[in-house]
This record gives sequence, C-alpha cells and structure tokens, in this order.
Amino acid sequence: MIEMILILLAPVFGGLIYGVERVVRARMQNRQGPPILQPFYDTYKLMDKQAFLVNPYHALLGIMHFVTLWVVVAFVIMGENLLYVIFLHLLSSIFIVLAGFSVKSIFSHIGSNRELLTIVAYEPILILVAVGFYMSVGSFEIDVIREHPSEILSLAFLFLAFLLIIPIKLKKSPFDASEAHQEIVGGAEIEFSGIFYEFLYMAKWLEYVFIYSLLILFAGDSLLLATLLFVGVFLVVNLIDNSTARVRVEHLVKIVLGVGLTLSLVNLVWLAYV
Repeated sequence: MIEMILILLAPVFGGLIYGVERVVRARMQNRQGPPILQPFYDTYKLMDKQAFLVNPYHALLGIMHFVTLWVVVAFVIMGENLLYVIFLHLLSSIFIVLAGFSVKSIFSHIGSNRELLTIVAYEPILILVAVGFYMSVGSFEIDVIREHPSEILSLAFLFLAFLLIIPIKLKKSPFDASEAHQEIVGGAEIEFSGIFYEFLYMAKWLEYVFIYSLLILFAGDSLLLATLLFVGVFLVVNLIDNSTARVRVEHLVKIVLGVGLTLSLVNLVWLAYV
C-alpha cells in the first residue's frame, strides 16, 4: 500500500525537489527566486496553453517517454532488478530521441543527436555501477541492495563515476549540452507545446526521483548516510551548475567515458581480487 502511494506521488516528489532546487540556485546567485511550488504553478499554466500537434507520432513518443519513466521509478520503489531498471530507463530516453527526429526542426534534430551522444557516454557507466553492486552485494535486486550494509567504501570509484552522470541526467552544467538553451532552445523537446510539453516537464521531475534514488543505493541500509548523500550531492551539483560553463558535447563524451569508465573498471578489478 505504501509503495503504491509513493509511486502515485513520485511526480509530486520530483516537482518538490525541482522547486527546492530553483530556490537554492536563486540563493546561490543572490536573488529571491520563485516559490518552492512554482513547478506546479507552471504545470497549471501549461494546461491552459494551446497545444500545437506537429504530428501524432511526435506527441505519442513524448507521452511514452513520460509513462516509461514513471514505470522506471515504480520499479525502483518496488525494489526490482537494477539491470531491468537501467535498460527500461534507456528505452525512455530513446523515446524522446525518436520524438526529436520525428519533426523537421533542425534544433530538434541537433538536440536528439546530442541526447544520443550523452546516452553513449553515461549508459556503460550505469551498467558497470549495477555490476559493481552485484559483485559487492551478490544481487541485482534493489531491495537486497537497500537492506545490505553500505558498500560505498568498496564502491568508491564507481560512486565517483556515478557522480559524473548526475549533471548529465539533470541537464546541469558543465554537462548540459543536450539542451544547451543558448544554442538549440531546449533540445529535442523544442517542438512540444501545451499539454504535450507538460508531460516532458513532469518527466524531468521523474528524472530527479530516479537519479537520486540510485544515488542513495550507495548508502545501503543507513538512513543517515542516505540523507547526507542526497543533501550533499544536491548542493554540490547545483553549486557546480552555478559556477561552471557548459563543455562541448564531444568533450562531454571524452570526459565521461575517459574518466568514468576508467574509474569504474578499476573499481571492478579491485572488487574481483579483494
């Protein structure tokens, strides 16, 4: 029963995290900023906006991106197999990429191309993180990982590699090349409007829930450590976002694959021989 309530409220939790983030970023920039509930006010306004349907496939793929992400979060909450969760999350990302390619907008195509490159960069690391949990805990099941004592010390390099993924998934500097508002006006989502854009807007909230849910798996059964990881990484990610410039997408791939894969493989080799 509690799991079902958490699943139904997952977009709400994500919206609250996003709202708090906007307030924190505003304070870091020495300005007032919006209220915490601003994301929900935005969705209410989007419901009144006229929706322009480019083509039915474009709209359907956007909705499928949101629905699949919600299912991903549901599987995480229910403690399902981590590998299945990662591959289903990849499917949700492919939906938004296909949506971008389904229209004629050059900006949308650029956004989809960059989204594909970011997938190439972070997906191998996500899989290696799952392998690391299996080697350390003995299971891919999220429930088992949650109930096991924290293995963050033995997974230290994988943890650092995972930190590289967070700004990519949350579209934060220096790894926000897939959106790059100054260049491509929002990336693959540029042609969405009204209620259809609202689905993508709420999908971003679910990304917050997904990525931070994976983060606290490193805390194992320690609620205190999970809280410290969430708060600490949340603040650091936004501090870096406010103080760094975006790197080019090819540099993003080189940095994430070069550094992230190296750290991940070294950690797996170390686990294999400990």
